[in-house]
Amino acid sequence: MVETFKSNIQISDFDNEGSVSARCPSNIALIKYWGKREPQIPMNPSLSFTLTESYTETELRFKPKASTDFAVKIFMDGELKNDFSPKILKFFDRIEAYLPFLRKFEFEIHTHNTFPHSSGIASSASGLGALAFCLTDLENILGGELSENEKLRKTSFLARLGSGSACRSIYPGITVWGETELVKDSSDLYAIPYPYEIHEIFKGFRDSILLIDEGEKQVSSTVGHQLMENHPYAKTRFEDAKKNLQQLIPVLKSGDLETFGKIVEHEALSLHAMMMTSDPYFILMKPDTVKVIDLIWSFRKTAFVPLFFTLDAGANIHILYPNDYDFDSFAKELKDRISNKKKIIQDLTF
Repeated sequence: MVETFKSNIQISDFDNEGSVSARCPSNIALIKYWGKREPQIPMNPSLSFTLTESYTETELRFKPKASTDFAVKIFMDGELKNDFSPKILKFFDRIEAYLPFLRKFEFEIHTHNTFPHSSGIASSASGLGALAFCLTDLENILGGELSENEKLRKTSFLARLGSGSACRSIYPGITVWGETELVKDSSDLYAIPYPYEIHEIFKGFRDSILLIDEGEKQVSSTVGHQLMENHPYAKTRFEDAKKNLQQLIPVLKSGDLETFGKIVEHEALSLHAMMMTSDPYFILMKPDTVKVIDLIWSFRKTAFVPLFFTLDAGANIHILYPNDYDFDSFAKELKDRISNKKKIIQDLTF
């Protein structure tokens, strides 16, 4: 299968100079992936909502060079970020077999996020997704002749080799990554658009992201995934994720919000339970994270509203609710109970 992603470009002396640009959104997993094997293969399938307002914009500038080493500089909001280089160089090394021109150019990556970097809103997913889009655009400029569908699939395939969850950001809507008999045409190598019926209530579903902590996570997702290798509860967790996916598929068709909330919140708490029981153990949630979860549960019980939460690998909370729900009443509760310095990013799923 990987052979289909090899480039048909003939290696030669490229004299092209220019730039390509792309925008890629973040995504929020409802069924979480936590644990992988080489090369970037998930230990369980995952399913996510692709967001719209939380995205990365990237410009990839390129010009020919004579040396045979990779050459890349990364700028975020105009500031040179040398500490980002090792991750991108590792990414280039992984994907060189599929993009044979990477050593032929000197690259500058200019990138901007609409949300805080490395705070648990999947900035790696949107960042690596945007870069993968740029690279497949460049492949076509150099004679690759990828069709639109081929380009999207290859972009997802490449993005996965940089950040696993990035492969799910390539498509809008609901996406699935990880081979499973539950979803036709699913693959460990790339994500696919969710192929089954989706109830209208989940179209335009809202995600208001409450920024509990805008700082960089104390433990990276990469380290967290590695700690699953000898985790005493890993096997049970992988089986649990598959069971939750099986239960979620009919829910997405029927619009059963109560069951949707139970599955999604269980997945979020299971993810963080794995972190708290790994060796070494760690906690990414903050006191206000727990406080807001309790507030959501209390508000849902007393106000009878379909308000749910999920968490990524960080302290920030994704508050999920149907498009026709007036979020202002809960936002007022947040301001009364939580520091009004907390920011809320209003987002749509698709």
